[in-house]
Amino acid sequence: MEGVAPAASLFRPRASVRSPVLLAADSGAARRRPGADGRSGVSRRSLEASPPGGGRSAVRKHGSTGVAPRRSGITRVPKLGPAVSTKRAGRRKDPLINLEVSHHRAAVAAVRLLRIEKGKAFVDLLNEKANDSGDNEMGYVERTLGFSTRYLEDRDIRLVTVIVAGTVRWKRYLDYLIMSLCSEEKVFREMEPLLLQILRIGFFEILKLDVPAYAAVDENVRLAKVALRPGAGNMVNAILRKLLLLKEKNSLPLPKIEGDDRAQARALSIIYSHPVWMVRRWIRFHGKDEARRLMNWNNSDPRFSLRVNTSKGYTRADLVKRLESLQVHYEESVMDEFVRIREGMQAVLQAGLLKDGMCAVQDESAGLVVSVVDPQPGDTIIDCCAAPGGKTLFMASRLSRQGKIRALDVNKGRLRILMDAAKQHSLDDMITDIHADLQLYAKETTAKYDKVLLDAPCSGLGVLSKRADLRWNRQFEDLEELICLQDELLDSASTLVKPGGILIYSTCSIDPEENEKRITTFVQRHPEFAIQSVRGYVPTEFVTDEGFYSSNPTKHSMDGAFAARLVRSML
Repeated sequence: MEGVAPAASLFRPRASVRSPVLLAADSGAARRRPGADGRSGVSRRSLEASPPGGGRSAVRKHGSTGVAPRRSGITRVPKLGPAVSTKRAGRRKDPLINLEVSHHRAAVAAVRLLRIEKGKAFVDLLNEKANDSGDNEMGYVERTLGFSTRYLEDRDIRLVTVIVAGTVRWKRYLDYLIMSLCSEEKVFREMEPLLLQILRIGFFEILKLDVPAYAAVDENVRLAKVALRPGAGNMVNAILRKLLLLKEKNSLPLPKIEGDDRAQARALSIIYSHPVWMVRRWIRFHGKDEARRLMNWNNSDPRFSLRVNTSKGYTRADLVKRLESLQVHYEESVMDEFVRIREGMQAVLQAGLLKDGMCAVQDESAGLVVSVVDPQPGDTIIDCCAAPGGKTLFMASRLSRQGKIRALDVNKGRLRILMDAAKQHSLDDMITDIHADLQLYAKETTAKYDKVLLDAPCSGLGVLSKRADLRWNRQFEDLEELICLQDELLDSASTLVKPGGILIYSTCSIDPEENEKRITTFVQRHPEFAIQSVRGYVPTEFVTDEGFYSSNPTKHSMDGAFAARLVRSML
């Protein structure tokens, strides 16, 4: 395992940095002070003379960014006991990623977290090798912090991805602990965004990752010193060491689950790091025990499925052979075209299995929706909200080169990506794209289809394990708006179904009001449609009492999804 890099090599200050430095919340409480050259005030010095424990030799009075320090609370953190030992004996090695942190990884993780909070990035694999235009992770680090880092190796990228996703996922829990360990709540409330991200990273590494304590403290302290100022590093050092002491004593401050339903939901929302409204809703629909299981699932490492591309002549056996050659562990799925993998996605990507069109990343829950559609040779099918196209491609592959699929979407860019994927999978001759709004298209067209799939826009509450940031980007009000939209889209999609044809409504949500309730109200508005059981189209374990398809993350170990099959009368 590589050790911690010498301080001299951790950051390479650039000779010219012109871009403003992102420093504080939108309130503008912290300001960018120009340097002597009238630019961003970035220090020209390296960290060579800066010892891990402190010192101002490598930074200017107000830190490398030239920002006036935010005094509030920084000196109020109580003094702690003896320093935590930094012995390096007995390190544990992880076979997949190096769990030693470094300035480089911490800096990239902190900047990405800032971008995610501002809605300018998603939690996904980093794109630090894309180009030299600055529109990549290294460019963002330089523009945000004012210095550059070395380019990350693949294992570093994987660890940054784990840290970013985990920190976002556990944000509410981490913030509660950080606030509890600050001397005053005001210290937390007025904390600079970058300082807060550094603390979140340190807390996550100490509590949720097998990162050595000395590494988590040392490297996050160093980052705070160079990215902000020495005082910020001292604050990070004090708070992280206090966390370590509490962890050793098994006395972390956590809320008690007591009081009325609202109070209990608030406590659970902190312990499991979910929005309160979401916790209350799940307790209401599923009960407290199932709500806990759902939140545990959402906080676990995401599981991925690969679907073999049968349209290019590949079989699951072919895919399994390649995975074995790559030493990627897998499980066979209930669906013949799928395999499950817990780890090894980077190996799959690097081997070109996706690029070559051998397989695609698609959750089994989405594949089972296609089973509900049941594409048959000769069918004419329209996918009404098609992009990014996973279900479209899978349906096309089941048509045996006989039949046609129309892929409709309002987003032209995403539709283009879909058609590129269709070409990659040798299915572009089976699929025709339609760039249109469904409601307008339904009013203007006279076309009718054998099968109409409406994979409706939804809350995504069934895919929270894969979308770490989604839980924080959803509000209860969003759900109410989505329900209205789902009804409108269902009404429009229904006009495209031939007499005797099939309408399939699906979501990646586990919320009854987005699922069963929408179908109940739809058939009341449209007596020409009747619910047809999905029994016989999917395994029995996925069939509800009402005849709908439903996958449950805690029961089936896959994303949550829903689908209903509705047949139109011949009249």
